[in-house]
Amino acid sequence: MGHPLLAQRPLGRSGITVSALGLGCMGMSEFYGASDEAQSLETLAAALDLGITLLDTADMYGVGHNERLLGRFLKGRRDAVVLATKFGNVRGPNGERLGVDGSPDYVRTACDASLDRLGIDTIDLYYQHRVDPKTPIEETVGAMKGLVERGKVRFLGLSECSVETLRRAHKVHPITAVQTEYSLWSREPEAGMLDACRELGVAFVAYSPLGRSFLTGAVTSPDALAPDDFRRSNPRFSGAAFAENRKLVEALAAFAEGKGATSAQIALAWILNKQDHVIPIPGTRRVTYLKENVAAAAIRLSAQEIATLDALFPPDAVAGTRYATPAMAGLGL
Repeated sequence: MGHPLLAQRPLGRSGITVSALGLGCMGMSEFYGASDEAQSLETLAAALDLGITLLDTADMYGVGHNERLLGRFLKGRRDAVVLATKFGNVRGPNGERLGVDGSPDYVRTACDASLDRLGIDTIDLYYQHRVDPKTPIEETVGAMKGLVERGKVRFLGLSECSVETLRRAHKVHPITAVQTEYSLWSREPEAGMLDACRELGVAFVAYSPLGRSFLTGAVTSPDALAPDDFRRSNPRFSGAAFAENRKLVEALAAFAEGKGATSAQIALAWILNKQDHVIPIPGTRRVTYLKENVAAAAIRLSAQEIATLDALFPPDAVAGTRYATPAMAGLGL
């Protein structure tokens, strides 16, 4: 079933299509301050009503809480959703970070645990959340391929990998999707990954397409963030970098005003109009923002407007790295 506002895009060469805009569910459980389960369930229901069919979670979000939340939501709705989850970022019972594990035994154990929390028989799209430098990608994807053969998983994905890792993985079993941060202020995938995905027939799923809300203009000061909000430790939200990056956001707001749209809508429209094999998955916990995001899919930008936005956000103009130093080390392996 289509929806007037949301076109469909192919999920790589899987043979299935998903809504051009998905929903990232991470913030419903952790990282952005307190969340409200009733509100989250209402937002999930609204997403389906608005035509969103791709829901994205991971076993580490809320240390299993996010998968259990989606499991409750999916009862009676399973066939309406293409569900993506991830494994590999290992956490202890109290949320402590225990590293990355891509060993075959862990792949199988993690998948069974996710299926149990989600209350489903098959995961549609199963990603390795981060590449394990200790385990050859061929071994990890070999174990993931085994999950497909046993009917536990339909399609395979990788998150935050390098082009070389993608190519090696793709030889073991077709990779359906690569998920990496991509937005006006995180344009690294334009340096090769987007082209590689197009060449191989792999969908590119863009997380944090709104720059963790920074691009929306809603974050006016780091001090306004909740004490447990992880953005407080994010370099782009800190000190002098915050002030520099606000200038970029002000330029985006001026452009958006000229189009009669919000900054968030233009940030999403930039991705959707620029790349036809990219599926952004903005996360939100509120129906209001969800509707605003979905409306972005109807905005058309000319080649000139895209070029103008590109020029407003040259990659070297963004202050601060995407993550703090320890997390940056695990990207692009």
